[in-house]
Amino acid sequence: MGKNKFVYVCRECGYDTVKWFGQCPGCGAWNSLEEELITKKTSFSGSERVGLSGKPQPITLIQGKENDRFSLDGGELDGVLGGGIVPGSLVLVGGEPGIGKSTLLMQVAFNVGTNYGKTLYVSGEESAHQVRLRAERLNALSQEVLLLTETNLHQIIGYAEAIKPALLVIDSIQTVFLPEMSSAPGSVSQVRQCTAELMRFAKQNNIAVVLVGHVTKEGTLAGPRVLEHIVDTVLYFEGERHHSFRILRAVKNRFGSTNEIAVFDMQNRGLVPFTNPSQLFLGQRPQGVSGSVVASAMQGTRPILLEVQALASTTPYGNPRRLASGVDFNRVLIIIAVLEKVVGMHVSGQDIYINIAGGIKVDDPGTDLAVAAAVASSFRNIEVDGKTVIIGEVGLGGEVRAVANLERRLKEAKKLGFTRAIVPKTNVQSSISANISAIPVENLAEALDILIGR
Repeated sequence: MGKNKFVYVCRECGYDTVKWFGQCPGCGAWNSLEEELITKKTSFSGSERVGLSGKPQPITLIQGKENDRFSLDGGELDGVLGGGIVPGSLVLVGGEPGIGKSTLLMQVAFNVGTNYGKTLYVSGEESAHQVRLRAERLNALSQEVLLLTETNLHQIIGYAEAIKPALLVIDSIQTVFLPEMSSAPGSVSQVRQCTAELMRFAKQNNIAVVLVGHVTKEGTLAGPRVLEHIVDTVLYFEGERHHSFRILRAVKNRFGSTNEIAVFDMQNRGLVPFTNPSQLFLGQRPQGVSGSVVASAMQGTRPILLEVQALASTTPYGNPRRLASGVDFNRVLIIIAVLEKVVGMHVSGQDIYINIAGGIKVDDPGTDLAVAAAVASSFRNIEVDGKTVIIGEVGLGGEVRAVANLERRLKEAKKLGFTRAIVPKTNVQSSISANISAIPVENLAEALDILIGR
């Protein structure tokens, strides 16, 4: 077969085989094997991959130390990363085209270059002139930010080893390549090997590396799924094209929580952090309208007040429609079933639509009671008091279960002018000091009696 050979590589898990299969033997994904021409020789050996040396020793003898982090903005971005970026870590930032990934990382490069040392920004997709124009627009010009337009990974690492920057930014990982590999840049093999090589470089030199990753049509990161396992932190940059705000969410973080989010406003001068996102999501809430209630959801350690909208209308067809945006669809079906079976609200002949206003997505079970109240309000065509916030998880028996961090939720509601809260009875003791009228309820029927009456 000579030096090179054709193999089939799974874009989901990186499994390679010389024979094509409709279903990947490694991860079970269908139609995920892609033909690639690669070399037998890899760019580095297994012992070099992790960049570690020395004999095995008891874990009790290993010196523990606190990681010195680079503070990026002192607020939103630091919170998502767990306090800042850790030297020697490998961070992957993904998002749709045009969402603002390059804008965010240019601001990060300027911040690190100004406060901690040189930053090397490598652009494989844009010319140096284009990057300069963006830096001018963001007011992020600095002698400490070094720009390199290169796609050969050996050249990039060579410059980085000579410069020893505090931060290395690669925009993007799909454009860089290893010349000894015959496959094209962006292929499964190239992305996997280049990321592993950058991981070795980051750990050996204690240099923080940030990679930009493309996403597929389904919204997941392009390339092999093993890519997300190699890196230390995976961040998703999300946002609606019809809204100016952007949400940065951690889905993997070896140095912090994965429940935190950062909210930014995209402006001409760059991304400006929102210190109070609750005001953003409630800013256009209509008054005197049925089917609109306010819920309190926890995003990591931060409580955010959200508007839950529901629309119930008689279906003209035999099978009623159920649609949900921003909340788990299966959870919505459970809540509707509880309203029908336990509460006795006959919504089986209604088309029901649920929406979290603003385009944000939540998975906090503490919003269950608000979803149920919104559906009941729209079905009965009775509005809910606009100064009431609704908190609680709903069980299959209609019981309202306790939620975590009730004190923080109520303090956020009080700060925004809410005067009353519907809370689980088992949480009532923790709500005394929040300086807000907390009404405890045991079950869904009791909560609906208070909110919309019988």
